[in-house]
Formats: sequence, structure tokens, C-alpha cells
Amino acid sequence: MENAKQIQDALLRWWDADHADLPWRRSKDPYAIWVSEIMLQQTQIATVIPYFERWLERFPTVQALADAPLDDVLKLWEGLGYYSRARNLHAAAQMVVTDWNGRLPQTAADLMKLKGIGRYTAGAIASIAFNEPAPVLDGNVIRVLSRLTDLPDDVTQTSTKNALWQLAEQLVPTDRPGDFNQALMELGQQVCLPAKPMCLLCPLSAHCLARQRGTQLERPVRPPRKRTPHYDVVAGIIWANDAVIGDPESKFLIAQRPFDGLLGVLWEFPGGKQEAGETLPQALVREIEEELAMQIEVGEFVTTIKHAYTHFRITLHAFHARHLSGSPQHLGVADHAWVTLADLDNYAFAVTDRKIIDALRGAP
Repeated sequence: MENAKQIQDALLRWWDADHADLPWRRSKDPYAIWVSEIMLQQTQIATVIPYFERWLERFPTVQALADAPLDDVLKLWEGLGYYSRARNLHAAAQMVVTDWNGRLPQTAADLMKLKGIGRYTAGAIASIAFNEPAPVLDGNVIRVLSRLTDLPDDVTQTSTKNALWQLAEQLVPTDRPGDFNQALMELGQQVCLPAKPMCLLCPLSAHCLARQRGTQLERPVRPPRKRTPHYDVVAGIIWANDAVIGDPESKFLIAQRPFDGLLGVLWEFPGGKQEAGETLPQALVREIEEELAMQIEVGEFVTTIKHAYTHFRITLHAFHARHLSGSPQHLGVADHAWVTLADLDNYAFAVTDRKIIDALRGAP
């Protein structure tokens, strides 16, 4: 890019003048930088900060994370979402200890050998922690570069993404690559916003073709969004057949989700999707039979929870139920446990199941 040096200088001056003070930017520890980059994937900065601080207090080193039980890792991650990130962090920490003598690899190419680290994350860690001039390309950077070059092509296409990676590689300087990459990302977060770009405050406005041509709101180009599917889902608080339903000392069943599926390894109140023609109680009876080979009697309604995932939405309907017969078998689950309300704090649940727990405990 002909004016790469001017863009680098302008962006670094902006960065030096007033960049955000964030916990992970106060550390030169590659491990802390790695943890922050994983947590920041698809999660807002304000949400990440308390999780990051708790994480480093509990797992201050790669060795500490590698030695920890996966259940402890998932419990600390609880509520942050996209739980495969936590599983991959744990597995990658064990790889670092086993294959890299406990020290994080120092190049983007080697970092990509670790579980859960793709090209963007590798570039971010390598540039920030090890000063390698490796490029980054996340949603914020895509938006900045698309406007900077007034790119008319669909950024969801592989060929366009490859071209953007090449542009990012041309722009990243050999001097201060980490600062430059962070500045590029922060520019997208704070100034080059999707719907209301603050062009008058942008340090790159003089170099931005979309700004000059008035096409900023048309960039980046993406296809129209598809309608998000919705599913009704049922879940059961399945009380032991001799339990007093609702009694804090009585036991009910929770199940561990399969390792390789959505929210894998987390615990849940078992159930599943309602099928056409079924009532919600019928769906719950069928799901428990299919997943655990148990027969239940569905009782009172507990709560309804609406939740949106990346590619679909659900309405979750929770019911009390009583175990009638059949020993729990792991047909569609990884494990099960009979627990009391107090025991639930020892298990990691997804946000929807945490809301069921709140309802059981009478939380407002």
C-alpha cells in the first residue's frame, strides 16, 4: 500500500495520545495476553475485565491452568459463553507444558499449532507479546480496512478475506507491530463504528476512500442476514421418586452435556427440542426417555427463558418432574448426578440453566 507509512504513523500517534487503559495492556506476560485474546473473542471488553482478573488470580500461570481440573476451569468461565474457548485454553495449556516446556510459542506460525488459536489470535499474541510483525483481522479491522480502501466486495467471501489479510500484512510495521494492531482494533471499537462512524475524530480520515466518497455506511459489504430460526425447548427438574418437590434437602437429577456438542461438558437440567405435534410435557417425557432411558411424570411449570445463540434462538420451558422408573443411562448425555440445590454451586452451567437455578432458589 503506497501510503502505508503515513497510515502507520497517524495511527500510532493516535494510540500514543489516548488509548484505553485495560488490565491486559498492563502486562507483558504472554500467558496473560493469550488469555485476554481468547476471552475477547465475540465478547465485549466490559464483560471480559472481571473474568480476566478472576482468571489470573485463580490460574496465574500456564502450569496452574494445565494442572487444574477441567470442571474448575469451566466453573470460572461460567457466564462468559462460547465454552469451547475455555476447553481449548485448558487443552492448549497442557500442550504448552508438554510440548513447549511451559513457555508459550513466540511466533504466529507456532502459536497456531495450539488448540483454539487461529490466524487472528496468533497474530495478536505474536505481535503484542513477542513483537512479531504479524497481521490481525477481526470484525473491527475488517470494517476499518474496508472503509479505508472503499472495498466494494463481499467481506464474507474467502477471496475478499484473503485480500484483506494481505492488506493487513502490508500495513503492520516491523517497529511496534503490537501497538499498531491494537490501535487498529481500538479504532474500529471506538471510532470507526458500524452505524455511526465518527469520521471527524478519525486519525485516518485523510486516507479513507470511503470517507472521501461518502460510502462509509455501505462498507463493509455483507449479504442480507438470513432469518434466525427459533426453537421451543423443554427442561426438567427431575426429582427422585422419594423426594419432596421443592425441598432444599431433596435430590434431583442434572446431566452433563456431550463433550462434542453445543455447550459441551457443561451441566444442565435435561431435556431438548419440542417436536411438531407435541405438547411441552410430552416433549419432556420423550427427551428424558431418549437421553437417559428414564420414565418421568411431568409436574408444575417452573419458568420460561428466552435466549439467543449465534445462529438460532430458543424459548426454554422448565418443569418440575418426578422420576418414576428406569436407572439413568448415558444415551444422550456424558454423565449425570443427583444433587440438592446447595450442590449446584459445584457445577458449571450455561446461562439458561443458571436462570432455572435462580427460579428454584426464588431469586427475583
